[in-house]
Amino acid sequence: MVVQSRHFFSNSTELFPAEEFLEASLLKMKMAPSEERGAIFTRPEVVDFMLDLVGYTPDRPLWQLRLLEPSFGGGEFLLRAVERLLQSAQTAKIAANELAPAIRAVELHGDTFQQTRETLSKLLRDRQVPVATSSMLLEAWLKNADFLLEPDREAFDFVIGNPPYVRQELIPADLLAEYRLRYKTLYDRADLYVPFIEKSLNLLEDEGRMCFICSDRWMKNRYGGPLRALISSGYSLRYYVDMVGTAAFQSEVTAYPAITVIQRGKSDEKPLLAHRPEVSSESLRQLHQLFTGPVANYNGTVSMLAANPCGDEPWLLESDSQPSLELVRRLEAAFPTLEEAGCNVGIGVATGADKVFIAPYDELDVEEERKLPLVTTRDILTGEVRWKGLGVVNPFEEDGSLADFSAYPRFARYINLHREVLQKRHCAQKANGSWYRTIDRITPALSAKPKLLVPDIKGEANIVLEKGRLYPHHNLYFITSEHWPLEALQRVLKSGIARLFVRAYSTKMRGGCLRFQAQYLRRIRLPHWNMIEASLQGRLCDEKQSVEPLLAEIYDLSAEDLPHLQS
Repeated sequence: MVVQSRHFFSNSTELFPAEEFLEASLLKMKMAPSEERGAIFTRPEVVDFMLDLVGYTPDRPLWQLRLLEPSFGGGEFLLRAVERLLQSAQTAKIAANELAPAIRAVELHGDTFQQTRETLSKLLRDRQVPVATSSMLLEAWLKNADFLLEPDREAFDFVIGNPPYVRQELIPADLLAEYRLRYKTLYDRADLYVPFIEKSLNLLEDEGRMCFICSDRWMKNRYGGPLRALISSGYSLRYYVDMVGTAAFQSEVTAYPAITVIQRGKSDEKPLLAHRPEVSSESLRQLHQLFTGPVANYNGTVSMLAANPCGDEPWLLESDSQPSLELVRRLEAAFPTLEEAGCNVGIGVATGADKVFIAPYDELDVEEERKLPLVTTRDILTGEVRWKGLGVVNPFEEDGSLADFSAYPRFARYINLHREVLQKRHCAQKANGSWYRTIDRITPALSAKPKLLVPDIKGEANIVLEKGRLYPHHNLYFITSEHWPLEALQRVLKSGIARLFVRAYSTKMRGGCLRFQAQYLRRIRLPHWNMIEASLQGRLCDEKQSVEPLLAEIYDLSAEDLPHLQS
């Protein structure tokens, strides 16, 4: 199906190819250096494992099947796939000139395309493929184009590869706009590999399989929601292999890779999971055998997910913590969310120009009404608030309007001193006449409100009580409540309840740290305070009382449940 874009119609309503209108942007991407086009090369042992896992093996009639590689780069997948195809054809005595329909491979970058084409040409010569046949196959198999703009005219039994990892800010604006028109999964801050997955899935035959190695961030992050919903609507996750921390690539990269095999069509079979295997031919061969063998052989290396992921919900795939995830599901069914239980979750102020708005409180030369004492992550490292004296300039009045320069001459002088810097900010250019605002509105009343402060990236839940004097910086999340006493709430959350839920839903950072972000904090389950028996309320507020038996009462936890709060 050719996706019709509203940009590309002539008066006769004939559809014109996007490439004609985006020529300059496409040329820029075709000539971009490897770091800008997301070129990361996969190790051959991993490539062979993925080809095995998706079922592209030479014992099958591969000449009758069709494989797509949507971004072939240096040819790591393409070359090994061609070798398997030739072996399969030779065994069945199929002539090379009959193999043209079997493979399609696309690459945007011009030099890379040509280099890989030459390498593939040499491989065909080495396999005694006649020159004329080789030229025909190269023309049929390879396409120097943008996969995301290619018309969808064919379907495939296999799609395999390592799609490009490109941040949106590196994509020319007109090209990004066209991608957004075509791909509903290019949502929020999604990277380019996300629409690659969307299009690849749409090109699968019934029961066809896609096998990609790419970042796992989309499986839990907000931007992956539309892609997760698409998969849930007509596909099944078959295999998931967490490759974080392994030597999956030919060079060391900062990435969070995972291998996923997704099949077109719904299946009753449960997805199989493995985590961080040794990257060697023998180890990956054994893992493939475990995936395709009987359950009795899993021995903790492979686990089975309870069910296929559903809707746009984050994927909970930590095979080493499935009992913890079962506890999470049980608590989700029995208790309201943190906010439903009368708590509010927020994030501190983002200014867009910290060097202007934030400085030692006593050195900010503005009126007292125009500044607030600021708390940052550094102030709570010890587990209690030790304010280091920073302040933030507040350009907002209580009603949300911007402070009038005529009413605050020192504030006006200070802001105008930094006018050039402030006007260059994106938020200043968007907001007509509001060039000196902070990105987030500052509400002074928050300073005076007692709150729990939670740093974003931590291995454990560092939840600190701030009694109502400081305004939080954007590297801190905060929790307030009109119902729960904050001392009691702090004890419950620090006991392991917060980490249990955040660990289930958060993407993990290097070093095993979690993201204690608002979207994950809001998933924590908590009973209503007035539903807790009075004597138990008193014990929760008493720091001398051990919190573990209290949690068992509050959440109806068994002795087998409690260790999961500390795992």
